[in-house]
Amino acid sequence: MAGSSKEEQLVRHVYAGLQAASCPLVEGLYLQEASSMLQLLCAPSQHRTDILKWICSSINPNFGHSKTMVVRSSSPDVLTKEIAALGQELMLCRADDLDLIRGDASSHRQLRFLEQLLTLVPGCEKSAGDGLDAEVLLNELFAAENLPHLSRMLRPALDPWPADIKALFEGPKSSLKPNGKEASDVLALLQLTRSTLEQLQSQCEFLGGEAQSAGVLSPSSLRVAACDLQLLMATFSHAFESHLRAHCSREPPCFSAEADVFQRTHQLLLAFIKELEMLQKVSEASASLTEEVNHLQTQPSYRRRGERLTLREATSSHSRGHRLRDIVKGFELKPSIFG
Repeated sequence: MAGSSKEEQLVRHVYAGLQAASCPLVEGLYLQEASSMLQLLCAPSQHRTDILKWICSSINPNFGHSKTMVVRSSSPDVLTKEIAALGQELMLCRADDLDLIRGDASSHRQLRFLEQLLTLVPGCEKSAGDGLDAEVLLNELFAAENLPHLSRMLRPALDPWPADIKALFEGPKSSLKPNGKEASDVLALLQLTRSTLEQLQSQCEFLGGEAQSAGVLSPSSLRVAACDLQLLMATFSHAFESHLRAHCSREPPCFSAEADVFQRTHQLLLAFIKELEMLQKVSEASASLTEEVNHLQTQPSYRRRGERLTLREATSSHSRGHRLRDIVKGFELKPSIFG
């Protein structure tokens, strides 16, 4: 627990030093949690590398203008080696401490290295030291073991005031009461202030009835969103540098020259789908026609001699009538046997 507390104080000290040195890479972050500061300063990311580069440029203005730095885009490790070489010149690390520069070393070692670098940045050490002293004093004052003493200081058993000062507080209370004129003046001032505030509230839309919806865009919410976005960008940068860069540098895939086969297959499938739709319509028309014929054959729709007949009955009776007429005609045409 003590080690984590010291590490937390150290990371806050380094972050305060960057803010005191007006580092543009930490402006607008508004980090409050020590874990967020530790993620920013000790996790491998491009943002962390840029912070190291800025510190080295602040210490040595000629840093970043050498010939090897000009060609660093072709070799990602060139910048790491340059920072390690500068650290060796400053007697802060060795030239082969590349894990310390990349962010793969322990957090305590990285924070000590950053702290030693920041002491060489002009105008950084004094401002950061003052902030650290005040923060250490507050942390010590509000520590768990000191809270009982703080409570007794705020509520002492014995009155610490001297007798003469205590007499002033225990003087006649009537003298502290305002008279009627002063009370009326204070009341008029309060009413004027209230009316002014109501007028301002009516003129400001963000103080109106839509305050609940406008609270989403409050500065604190924007700061939290910016911190989350920064952490996500740092994580993505680390993942991109570690795993994705090798895949992104590949040549784009070459498509096959026989892509027209898929186009012809697609056209044939569309034609086949149209034929199936036509066959479905023919089947539907045939079913409808069959239903209509069955309706004509089963429903009585014809009249003969006062009776309603179906199409089948009418057709059969008509056929029997024709056969009878043919038989009668046949008898009429035959010669009589008695004649």
